[in-house]
Amino acid sequence: MSYSEITFADRNPIKRWLQRSRLETALDLGRNLKSGVLTVCDFGAGNGELCRLLIRDFSNAKILCFEPAPSLMAEAKELLGGHPRVSFLSETTEIDSGSVDILFCLEVFEHLPVDEMQAALLDIQRILKPEGMAVIGVPVEIGVPAAYKGFFRMARRYGSFDATPRNVLSAVIGVPPKDRPVAEISPGLRFHFEHMGFDFRVFAKKLSEFFLMQKRTYSPVPLFGFLMPEIYFVVKAKR
Repeated sequence: MSYSEITFADRNPIKRWLQRSRLETALDLGRNLKSGVLTVCDFGAGNGELCRLLIRDFSNAKILCFEPAPSLMAEAKELLGGHPRVSFLSETTEIDSGSVDILFCLEVFEHLPVDEMQAALLDIQRILKPEGMAVIGVPVEIGVPAAYKGFFRMARRYGSFDATPRNVLSAVIGVPPKDRPVAEISPGLRFHFEHMGFDFRVFAKKLSEFFLMQKRTYSPVPLFGFLMPEIYFVVKAKR
């Protein structure tokens, strides 16, 4: 099953809407930063859906589509059709230091084990320009969102790591399970496939080690805050 089939083309219309909403939230945050932008990076681009929108919104910028997983990169290339302003990159070493004006990183960090998360944060810090900004989106997997996500997952795949009453309850009370399964999305790329166990509060503290926080907001309806399934951070690299 392709990435698109479990996200933007999922059979559940609410999930499809939420996937589209998270892209629009990120783009709205990025639009406030777009003056004089020459290079935009989608860090962990998946199937390229966000890159497609970045081409539209940043009409004069070079778009870096960074995706290390070969299967996802293949989907991105198929979707974007070799657009002349898009560069497809599978290694962060292909991105020059201090070259990116705006970086988007959506639905990536919740999948990364500790060492991989550390490496990704260092990479983002390195490739941003001195005044560059990053828009980082991650899911809320504790509290009320953990309850309704947990019910949805149990209805689909009861008994899986993210779909047991014990783990769902732990996440709801703010103590998500720490024994997250680790697999490989492709050879050598360690990955948490389930969101369960990710804690955005811990991640926010980690972000603060590398970046200056400029803004944080929830999606898709910021007014409802902690009830929402996604949180976004706009950050600037510490120098």
